[in-house]
Amino acid sequence: MRILHLSDTHLDRFDGPNKHGVNATQSLRRMLADLAAVRDIDVVVVSGDVADDGSPEAYGAAREIVGEFASARNVPVLYSTGNHDERGAFSKILGSGHLDPSGNDRADSVIDTGRGERAAVSVIDGYRFITLDSLVPEKGYGWISEEQLTWLRGVLEEPAPHGTVLVFHHPPITLDVEVQHALGLRNPADLADAIRGSDVQLILCGHFHLQIFGYLESSAVWVTPGVVSRIDLTAPARTERAVRGASATLVQLGTPTSPMFHTLHARDPQVGETVYELDEPQLRAVIEKLGQES
Repeated sequence: MRILHLSDTHLDRFDGPNKHGVNATQSLRRMLADLAAVRDIDVVVVSGDVADDGSPEAYGAAREIVGEFASARNVPVLYSTGNHDERGAFSKILGSGHLDPSGNDRADSVIDTGRGERAAVSVIDGYRFITLDSLVPEKGYGWISEEQLTWLRGVLEEPAPHGTVLVFHHPPITLDVEVQHALGLRNPADLADAIRGSDVQLILCGHFHLQIFGYLESSAVWVTPGVVSRIDLTAPARTERAVRGASATLVQLGTPTSPMFHTLHARDPQVGETVYELDEPQLRAVIEKLGQES
């Protein structure tokens, strides 16, 4: 099983530069164009922040651009929601988030919590993929609701032939970085309880715009860097610097040494150039606004 893992495309309704001067649509197209020679992909996963503005036009662009790449390889695309996404528009354009190579909804089952949460299951070549919804409207941190966790426990009661992969936006692991602690998944222990003793072998996330590897219980956790930009941790402590350079990950399962991860980078002539910088007071304001509980 070879998974192309994308995250944080941050598309908007305009195919042009955003407030930081980055054309998110162009970044996604450049990333996928540079992946043209990467073959034997079985599924494409997009782990949230598909849209930056939550507009139907942004989801339409993702459906078209990523869908064209997937259709040419006859593989499905699985999307999950991130903190920038809007559930109504996501559902209208992407349905359950699980699309077959023709763009039709292909989820084997979905959750219905009455709040529009996007969680679904698809079995692909014996691997069970479960997307969860960690979106907390108007906040930067993530939370997986008790309804989703109860549903997840029920799904995991029966093992899949080759195991399970979870996909959601907010990582349940963090580096020793204040903004990650503030804006990551707020209830990782609850998720750990839900997957303990199950066949979940891998968790795929995004959100932090940089790559991290770790474990939750006995499940490997991979955080892929962003498509629209990546965070440069060489910036001074308690500040944040984002730089240009679309990235993705090729994930391999089913071998004696798996899971294996290979980070892929687009050949951007502006790679490494600063997108934005937040000094300590600016980053503190972001944390207070987006990390304070409702």
